[in-house]
Amino acid sequence: MVRLTSAFPAVWTWDPRIIMPHVKELLNWVDDIAWGPVMIVLLVGTGVYLTLRLGLLQLRGMGHSLACISGKYDDPKESGDITHFQALAAALSATIGTGNIAGVATAIASGGPGAVFWMWVTALVGMATKFTSCSLAVRFRKIHEDGSASGGPMYYLSMAFPIKSVGKALAFLFAMFALIASFGIGNMTQANSVMDGLRLVIQDRLPAWWMQEVPLLGMKVHLFKFVFGGVLAFMVGIVIVGGIRRIARVASAVVPFMCVVYVAGSLCLLVLHWRALPGAFAMIFRYAFTPYAVGGGMLGFTVMQAMRYGVARGVFSNESGLGSAPMAHAAAKTHEPAREGFVAMLGPFIDTIVICTMTALVILVGHVFGTTDPTSGKAFTGAALTAESFREGLGTPGRWIVSFGLVFFAYSTMISWSYYGDRCAEYLMGRRAILPYRIIYTGVILIGAIGALEVIWTLADIFNALMAIPNLIGLLALSGVAVGYTRDYIARLWLGQLTVPKRDSDAGV
Repeated sequence: MVRLTSAFPAVWTWDPRIIMPHVKELLNWVDDIAWGPVMIVLLVGTGVYLTLRLGLLQLRGMGHSLACISGKYDDPKESGDITHFQALAAALSATIGTGNIAGVATAIASGGPGAVFWMWVTALVGMATKFTSCSLAVRFRKIHEDGSASGGPMYYLSMAFPIKSVGKALAFLFAMFALIASFGIGNMTQANSVMDGLRLVIQDRLPAWWMQEVPLLGMKVHLFKFVFGGVLAFMVGIVIVGGIRRIARVASAVVPFMCVVYVAGSLCLLVLHWRALPGAFAMIFRYAFTPYAVGGGMLGFTVMQAMRYGVARGVFSNESGLGSAPMAHAAAKTHEPAREGFVAMLGPFIDTIVICTMTALVILVGHVFGTTDPTSGKAFTGAALTAESFREGLGTPGRWIVSFGLVFFAYSTMISWSYYGDRCAEYLMGRRAILPYRIIYTGVILIGAIGALEVIWTLADIFNALMAIPNLIGLLALSGVAVGYTRDYIARLWLGQLTVPKRDSDAGV
């Protein structure tokens, strides 16, 4: 306990044991407001509005989206840094993270099975939101002298918002919120999840002294977390120092691999328990609209809880509406904004409709949800709920799948979110701020690895909401612009006027 000075009243005594519970209570209150009915209406409502204005494009345009990421329309002569597939992989590496494992479990544990339905709704309408935001990012981006690109909500807000002064203010707020959020959602929380994943797998295979706490700079630090946190920081640092091109190359290799492994493991479990699948789907649809009561010391869930946690966790997972992914897609080599929109809208489908659904079904076909951990006496939630569900269904290999997912999903999220953060740092402070930001970002990883992050998780939720507000305002204001160039692009596509770039092999070289 530290007293400021004897001249101050005793009320000025600082004691973390007294202060922190009040801080957590205050942050939880702010989080409840941030992800309350207004945010749900704004997020889902914007997605529905854009879906209608674009004519259900996410359903009509899936075939063209797949053609775009196949490389059919790639032209290396275009301005930008990376291909369509690399842009999608970079964006997916940021969105496919702990939200797909811990986030889904938290949504079910806090909102009931019906929360999964609202995650699906968020993803489906979020495909239109993602299409609009990422296409606008290409339409209003800054091309530097070396041919590289910078883009994202801060650029289309400042360059195209109908009222310039308001647009610049919204752009500043978005960049500031996203810069701060990069250290939470994209860094410390992910590093902490990597440590959880590694501990599940290797803590029993290391000498006992690895798990001890050692003194460091007047604090007690968990040796295992400190050493492996340092290794993790190094592995992230050597990638992000190369900028978006290196990040995209790593992401385009890691993302397909980790998705295939996680989905394959989930499918194996679901095939073994196929008889329980109809009941799992029935629970999702039924309890999306009716209250759900559970045992095991847990309270029942209301429909509002299902909606709130489904939307919040869905957005945390696929980031539709937050405005983060447009920064990656703005770097794509293309002069067609709508084409990059078609690529981008695959993100929520892969992330939420495919991967999050796998996690949800694994949890719901088992018998772990609603029970308590015999060790702690508390109900299973978060990554522990997912890990225990996999272990119940597949035995020890199930734990390995969850550990693998936590480590690789979180690692890929960290490298891509570093790019989002440095784009915001560049916008706010100029290109000279990029390198210092990357150094600080790498150092903060170690803090996340060794610390307890209950407060950071809540702050990440709050800054997600704060990022979304200026971006959604911008999407609503600029929706007419997006509809205009999208209709023009589709018309030219139907008329066969979109040329496929010639390759050297086509010319006989």
